[in-house]
Amino acid sequence: MSGQNAALNERKGRNRRRRKNRSGQGSGAQGREGNRPDGQAPSSGSDATSVSQAAGQTRQADANTANGIKDAGTVNPSNRKKKRRGRRRPAQGGTANPEAQTNAHMNAAIAGKDAPLSEGAPSAKGKKAANRRGRKRWQAKKNRGQDAHTDQETPAVETETGADPQLSRPLNGVPKPDGGPRPPEPSGREQQPIRRPRTRGPEGLRNGHRRHPVHASGNAPLYAALDLGTNNCRLLIARPEERGFRVVDAYSRIVRLGEGVGAHRRLGDAAMDRAIDALAQCHRKLAERGVERSRLIATEACRAAENGADFISRVQAETGLALEIVNRETEARLAVAGCASLVDHDADGVILFDIGGGSSEIVWLDLRNRCGARGYALTRFIRSWISLPVGVVNLAERHGGVHVTPDIFEAMVDDAADHLAEFNLADDLSEAISSGKVHMLGTSGTVTTLAGVHLGLRRYDRRRVDGTWLEDTQVGGMIDQLRDMPYEARVSNPCIGEDRADLVLAGCAILEAIRRRWSCPRLRVADRGLREGILTELMAADGVWARKKNGSRQGRGRPRNR
Repeated sequence: MSGQNAALNERKGRNRRRRKNRSGQGSGAQGREGNRPDGQAPSSGSDATSVSQAAGQTRQADANTANGIKDAGTVNPSNRKKKRRGRRRPAQGGTANPEAQTNAHMNAAIAGKDAPLSEGAPSAKGKKAANRRGRKRWQAKKNRGQDAHTDQETPAVETETGADPQLSRPLNGVPKPDGGPRPPEPSGREQQPIRRPRTRGPEGLRNGHRRHPVHASGNAPLYAALDLGTNNCRLLIARPEERGFRVVDAYSRIVRLGEGVGAHRRLGDAAMDRAIDALAQCHRKLAERGVERSRLIATEACRAAENGADFISRVQAETGLALEIVNRETEARLAVAGCASLVDHDADGVILFDIGGGSSEIVWLDLRNRCGARGYALTRFIRSWISLPVGVVNLAERHGGVHVTPDIFEAMVDDAADHLAEFNLADDLSEAISSGKVHMLGTSGTVTTLAGVHLGLRRYDRRRVDGTWLEDTQVGGMIDQLRDMPYEARVSNPCIGEDRADLVLAGCAILEAIRRRWSCPRLRVADRGLREGILTELMAADGVWARKKNGSRQGRGRPRNR
């Protein structure tokens, strides 16, 4: 405020000096009289004479102006061009005649007093300048909001325990098209989406999801997907976005529900207690977030156990969660839906495998006639699939996972290879691989561990692991490195840890059996899977990414059933 007052005072001073210069001979006479060369002060008689002369000259100038006579030494204020912005006009209650106002200021200056400036509204130029500045500030805020909203990427997934994703608040404050106020931002913290490899899908799809938004990010409903597997309990809560979905919350815990199922065909009491504790945490997150749509599934451990249905009833009674035991075909389809965005757009085929705790799914995507289809649409090109009744938990229980010799490792490879003989169209797949445009796509803790060790990460970082390409020779070298690594070294490795140290070699044995049956030049690592597939199918069924046609949006009304 001090700087504004100084500028205002300086402007007042300039205006006073200009009025003095235009006031005529009266003020000039007094100025010359007041600065006598002899330094003597003027007498009172001379002051009275000067004042009377100045008043007479002023009256003469007013008469000349009224009679239309122009004085070369006097400038009519009404004819002056306003060169300054924001010149203040006279107030409504002030003097309306600019000549009378100028004379009043001149008389005050003759008397040695400061004439106050008239207060009033800014001029038209000042208003226009202020409006332009306001529009520029509003446009800058609008551009910043749109740029930040455009930078959002496709679905993010939490990593294993100890590598949680970053948290952020989604941007929903983009100004309305009609220039209205910005909606308030939601309170709370939400997870920041992790950037994905950007691969375009059919007709404007990116990473398997449509680019057309349906809801503002702050108003869109929340979706949840829970996967209770043989080894892990994982939860993912997300909100639909224009290019996919944004992860709001995530949870993962190793529960080993399938411990002992291979030998006794029943779920153990300790394993069920661990799983129920984890599910109680998931129920709390679902309630806090206010999830509207969800799908909660259980896989191989509950499928194979004789008391699997009883456990599901106990879960619903103690936690309020209604789990669904899905079959193996559904599990394979969900794996494809969750990882399809990582399929190479030039590939003629993909061998997708998911090495789980109690089973392993292998899917052949025949893409030779896909006609540009990408992303979620690739689920229509499943040519054949198989679910092996072997996973890292039951295979490690049969052969041991702590101290694994080369002979034990080969025995685990042979155990997994025996089940691959049941795969349909295996010879046709071998012919497709011979063309050289088929690659593997692995989604499991085994391949993510191999990628983390290959990259030499000091701490597991899914942003670097997800989407990583590995050559076939690199995969074989990493398997040999882990096989020769003692148990203590596996525990101390930041990408393995104590929870997976006794299971990672069983997963490597299953991967080695797949590689020996079908050898592909490249393998792509996916740190995503069933939960992403569940979310994709739920949102697609509700039409949240429906494309515009003739100015309207498909699926805007009731959800579509599939």
